[in-house]
Amino acid sequence: MLEIKDLTLRYGQSQILHGISLTAEAGQVTGVMGTNGVGKTSLLKAIAGRHPFTGGTISLNGQDLGHPTAFSAAKAGIAYVPQGREVFPLMTVMENLETGFACLPRSDHKIPERIFDLFPILKEFLHRRGGDLSGGQQQQLAIARALITRPKVLLLDEPTEGIQPSIIKQIGRVIEVLRDEGEIAIILVEQYFDFAVGLADQVFAMNRGQVSFETQNPQQDRAALLESVSI
Repeated sequence: MLEIKDLTLRYGQSQILHGISLTAEAGQVTGVMGTNGVGKTSLLKAIAGRHPFTGGTISLNGQDLGHPTAFSAAKAGIAYVPQGREVFPLMTVMENLETGFACLPRSDHKIPERIFDLFPILKEFLHRRGGDLSGGQQQQLAIARALITRPKVLLLDEPTEGIQPSIIKQIGRVIEVLRDEGEIAIILVEQYFDFAVGLADQVFAMNRGQVSFETQNPQQDRAALLESVSI
């Protein structure tokens, strides 16, 4: 379980997060929703060690991670798929996948066949450069690369952004498979309301750097949730 308690974060003189608390359980999808600029990406960056937070704690399976760097967060089991994907454009699909080995012991430096079961197109394109892939194919590559790190927590930042509907459905199915396997806690930041609510076991809505609404029954509380994320 990932547990965030009273997390605060600043950019210079501006406070972006104001005491965020949430938990994400293995085998569940935790949705984080809200309009642009409310701090969703900043929250993920803090969890992933991409931006130092000011106060609060981040714990994984009861162990306080302190103020993790990106590398130490990855070694602890936190995988981050950023908005924009950050695929290496001049490296092949295979080389992009192999960058996921960085936080693993040498004995685990192999690509599981399961990756290609989840994303069959990547096996066909192993020797194609990342920059030559479509946006949807790059998103699949970014998620696959994150899974190679064998994460306990998977952070997904706007995975449907700029993606064609057929690939959105495939990514949704992959998220369902990962959730149902019960080994990974998934935190999904998403503005595509129906996609997020259809997958999430719980949702935290954010407004002005705070949790403004939360529900363990997103389908049942759909109307209230929609209102809270539209503010």
